[in-house]
Amino acid sequence: MKIGMIGLGRMGANMVRRLQAAGQECVVYDRSDAAVAVMVEEGNAGANSLVDLVRQLPQPRAVWLMVPAAVVDGAIADLAPLLDPGDTIIDGGNSYYIDDIRRAAELSEQGLFYVDVGTSGGTMGLERGYCQMIGGQDEPVARLRPIFSALAPEERSAPSTPGRQGKGGTAAHGFLHCGPSGAGHFVKMVHNGIEYGIMAAYAEGFNVLRHANVGKGTRDQDAETTPLRQPDHYQYDLDIGEIAEVWRRGSVISSWLLDLTASALLEQPDLSGFVGRVSDSGEGRWTIKAAIDESVPVPVLSSALFERFSSRGEADFADKLLSAMRHAFGGHKEKA
Repeated sequence: MKIGMIGLGRMGANMVRRLQAAGQECVVYDRSDAAVAVMVEEGNAGANSLVDLVRQLPQPRAVWLMVPAAVVDGAIADLAPLLDPGDTIIDGGNSYYIDDIRRAAELSEQGLFYVDVGTSGGTMGLERGYCQMIGGQDEPVARLRPIFSALAPEERSAPSTPGRQGKGGTAAHGFLHCGPSGAGHFVKMVHNGIEYGIMAAYAEGFNVLRHANVGKGTRDQDAETTPLRQPDHYQYDLDIGEIAEVWRRGSVISSWLLDLTASALLEQPDLSGFVGRVSDSGEGRWTIKAAIDESVPVPVLSSALFERFSSRGEADFADKLLSAMRHAFGGHKEKA
């Protein structure tokens, strides 16, 4: 199958490589001529414009957008007038599912299909494959199955779930048609919200381990410092990198994220290459909004999102105000 790929960044380029390895043909386009040149050198067809990309694709065309959510509408506005009825635009980024519903309706008026694909796999997807959560109409999703299958992990990437024998479907193959327009990105949105929570749990847990030797130090004895009542309970100099490594084997909290954690701690035990400003690209916020609309409690996911805000200094004013109030009612001085 021949497909167009717009966006050759951290994931888009490797997705092209995985498709190419599976025997699929790609016509690639990016605002960076250098990025296109690299893909052409690797045997893919390059396009110097959207018009050129569309010209090289057979009908019904399929064009995959792998661009930031903020520029998807602009990309569609440029691309859609060049397409013909029956062609399909696929958004594989992290768009808001509500935008998908709108886009699908607008493109339908032009006779175009729109498929939203929540894509998980990150920079390691080339080797591991990409888990895909798909939303859209049945016809284009079925037609694009060779593409989804090529991008997906091999079925052996995870042990077979007991009792699934004979169940059928594509979930065990690493991709799933979740429902109509927006369903794919809705599922990916919640996936990323869960990811925030798991990452926060690992980070907080390892931080407790890192401070398990607090009893060996000395604390100021004043009104501004909570005393450590039993310092003999906190005398452990733990190697958290080795703990991450042992947890990878047989532990109920083992995971790919723990694998990545162990690698990071091996490379930089003190994590000196990071400043701890954690970004959020929107999915965590949208998950919490959906939970509010559904009246579903998500205290862990909410806490994980708010901690990301704090990591970027968004709590600084609130913290200063707390100090101001303590000083006002009790004369408490801030400690250096």
